Amino acid sequence: MKLIKRISLLLALLANAFLVNAQATKRVLVFTKVQGYYHESIPSGVKAIQKLGAENSFAVDTTRDSLYFTDKNLKKYDAIIFLSTSGRRLFTPEQQTSIKRYIEAGGGFMGIHCAACNYSNLKPGDIDWPWYHQLVGATFTFHPAPADAVFDVVDRQNPSTKHLPARWNWHEELYNFKDIQPDLHVLVKVDETTYKGGANGADHPMVWYHEFDGGRSFYIELGHFAEAYTNPDYLKIVLSGIQYAMGKK
Repeated sequence: MKLIKRISLLLALLANAFLVNAQATKRVLVFTKVQGYYHESIPSGVKAIQKLGAENSFAVDTTRDSLYFTDKNLKKYDAIIFLSTSGRRLFTPEQQTSIKRYIEAGGGFMGIHCAACNYSNLKPGDIDWPWYHQLVGATFTFHPAPADAVFDVVDRQNPSTKHLPARWNWHEELYNFKDIQPDLHVLVKVDETTYKGGANGADHPMVWYHEFDGGRSFYIELGHFAEAYTNPDYLKIVLSGIQYAMGKK
């Protein structure tokens, strides 16, 4: 009897998820391809974004396959989300062109954590993709060991950060960046005096957004650990970032 009840509950949940996807007016694609370091938090991140979609009326598709990035497929989506992707050869030149055309047509991008690592620290034979670095807003260089740090919330009026205190404590794998774009609207910085290994000085951005090349881009550095994807404060930032990428003002 208990087994029957569990099966019935599972079927009801699946039916509800299908109904939400069918009724949703917005749709996002979560991309999780990894060619380098694999973040154990990726499954938790996918599950969290699917839950956010079910609760906020947007459908969520997922893929690890770069072949999905064609002009035809990308037209389905209001935003593409790179969830801790890693690699220096994630896409063919044709796929890169499709992504660029998608953004130029008004599409949205969101990068989470290792999305800033793509096409960074190139080796002989690797081909750089400067446009991607500009889309994200900065490029990963290196990180020290994970640490507790204090973050300065520099914009507390934005929907993604207004719930946070001015000084926010968080445990994270903290990236250093190069090629930080000058047009970023920075929401959160990390105070390098509160941990060891920072290399960007007093202006060390961690969460930002900007309009770029006809579309929109939101990036959050936080998200290395699976625990982040059950944290309400973190998920509010992620949800607002997705909504911004989808075109919500």
